[in-house]
Amino acid sequence: MNEEEFLRRIQDNKGILWKICHSYCRSKDDREDLAQEMIYQLWKSGHRFDADHKFSTWMYRIALNVAISFYRKERRAGVRLSLDGELHLWDLEDRLEDRPDDSAVVEEKIDLLQRFIQELGELDKALMILYLEEKSYREIAEILGITETNVATKLSRIKAGLKQKFSLIKESL
Repeated sequence: MNEEEFLRRIQDNKGILWKICHSYCRSKDDREDLAQEMIYQLWKSGHRFDADHKFSTWMYRIALNVAISFYRKERRAGVRLSLDGELHLWDLEDRLEDRPDDSAVVEEKIDLLQRFIQELGELDKALMILYLEEKSYREIAEILGITETNVATKLSRIKAGLKQKFSLIKESL
């Protein structure tokens, strides 16, 4: 792929990069550094892109791998990066059980979910980001390089764990 086509595809799919950057970095500077590293790695890996597959799937895979590496590096350096309030959870309210009419309670549940997702391991966090983005199990499997069965199993366990955490909080109230 030539430079012009690469830049066009990056521009067409830049939302993917920003979603991942917002999910893995708190500060604007860190997000910009991560986005720059993602674009660099995408450019370096451009010769490996298979035109028989979707560019966005390939881009997600590279970008998530870069974000996970960035996260690990920052963590080793003693800086803890986490999901922040800009996680894209626009459909989350429909995923929460017993959705109350009180929007303050919904906001509280969203904040709790974000905190619980922060506590997940790197792969599980990536799975949840893609799940909340409504990616199919097949797409998630392609992006993360695991089987669809593994995606289903891991998501089922993650969701069960999240439900348990919510029920423990509900019981303590």
